This record gives sequence, structure tokens and C-alpha cells, in this order.
Amino acid sequence: MNYIGLNERIVEAKDAVVSALDHGFLYGMGLFETLRTYGGVPFLLRRHLDRLADGCRQLGIPFEADEDSLRKWIGQVMAANGLQEAYIRYTVTAGEDILGLPAGEYTQPNHLLYIKELPKVPSSLYTEGKPLQLLRIPRNTPEGPVRLKSLHYMNNILAKRELAGYASAAGGAEGLMLTDKGFIAEGIVSNLFYIKDGILHTPDIAAGILPGITREMVLELAPGAGLHTEEGFYRWEQLLAAEEIFLTNSVQEIVPVTTLWHGNESLMVSGGRSGKNTAELIRLYRERTEGLK
Repeated sequence: MNYIGLNERIVEAKDAVVSALDHGFLYGMGLFETLRTYGGVPFLLRRHLDRLADGCRQLGIPFEADEDSLRKWIGQVMAANGLQEAYIRYTVTAGEDILGLPAGEYTQPNHLLYIKELPKVPSSLYTEGKPLQLLRIPRNTPEGPVRLKSLHYMNNILAKRELAGYASAAGGAEGLMLTDKGFIAEGIVSNLFYIKDGILHTPDIAAGILPGITREMVLELAPGAGLHTEEGFYRWEQLLAAEEIFLTNSVQEIVPVTTLWHGNESLMVSGGRSGKNTAELIRLYRERTEGLK
């Protein structure tokens, strides 16, 4: 990543700086979206911008979601970095303000585009899946009524450090956090789904999870795969009885879970391969993305 987008410009990475008084740095007051391109086109950009705009309103950060301008800027930063496809992180910080807690709205936000090469993912990931490790560290509660994709990421980082201490980490495991009441929440960088008796289950937003963009898309696709959907509050024991489990995020899309780990004990899921319903959801999701190429 040689170039970064900063406030509608393109600058060398070493020159992309913000003030030490930016409240994104001082107090974590800022939000970001991660997404990817297909055929060079950002996927579900409108939905990401709508979520970002909602969050900025809650934080008092002025934000106008200009999709056309952002598409153009993304294309320019991709070209500067010599990329045809890209992983994109769009960050909006509160901007410079007083040293102290302001009571009013922010006025000078900073906008940053971090764009890098898409991670290389083997095709076998979508058939053989990955492990899911139950973590001890609980998912923290959202600061407001709904979890925002904010710059305050300590909970996720501590979870990642815990995950690194398990044997499952060597197999590329994702870590699963529970709420403080013991309900299934979400992965470190993913939303979670499981299938049982023809019903696609996923934790309710009220469990304190991020309302993921890919999560939303999967819920829309489920009827086309012959699945009913349910959002609720679930326990680890229900996950152990699941027929199929998968994870979602905007970069890796839909990833089957084929092994559950609790400590150093493991349980195989769906015969150690992607289940037929998960495979069908992957197919339907890719139908949507193919139209962009």
C-alpha cells in the first residue's frame, strides 16, 4: 500500500497523517467500513455508506454519503496502487477538537481510504471450511443502542490474542465470542449463522452484534435456498447440535465452519465439509457478485 486516500486526495502512505488532537485518536470517535471489489467495482457500496451515515449521525460527525464521488476516489486510489481488485477500508474520524469531551457536534471530520491487494484465499476454504474456536473473553456491550463499526477495537484485538494461544489457530480458526450472559454473539471479524431443521439461525442484533452487510444479504438470499430464517438468542450447546455452520464478512463472503473447538477439544461439523445449504447460499451470493464483473 504505497498510496492512501486522505480527504479526497491521494498521498504517499508516509504523508497520510492526521492531527494528534483528532478525536478518532484521542477518544475512538470514528467509524470505518471494509468492503471489496469484483471486477474493480465496490460491492454493496450503497449499503456500507448507509450504515456509515447512520453511525456518524449517532456520533455527531457530519457525513454526506456521495456514492458517485466515493466510487471515483476509490478507483483513483486503486490505480495509484496498481490494483485491479482491492480490499477497501473507508474511515471517517471525528477530526480535530478540544482536549476534553465536547458536548456539541463535530465540524471537521477526516476521510481516509486504505486500499490494498485482496487477501489470497484458496478455493478449498469454501468446501473444506475453517475451525471456530470458542473464546473466554466476552463480547463487550455496544456503547450505544446498536453496535457501530467504530475505531474502538480493543475487544477484538484482545480476542485475537487469546485465539493465537489455541492449537486451532494454526488451522486458520476464527474466534467466537459470547455475550456476558453466555449467548452466542459473533466472531472476531465475522457474523455467525447455523442451520438446524431447515431454519437458518443467526444472533439477534439485540445480542450486541454488528449488523453486518453480508449478514443482511444472506438473510435476503435464504428463502431462495429454501430456508426459513430466525434471529434470536442462542447458546453454545445449540451450536454443537447444528447441522451446518458458517461465517460471513464482506471480504471472505460466506465461509463454512467444519470444526468447533472448545479449549483443545474439537467436534466435526457437517462431515468436515461445507453443507449443501451453505454451498447453495455461496452460489446465490456469487450470482450477485458476478453481475459486477
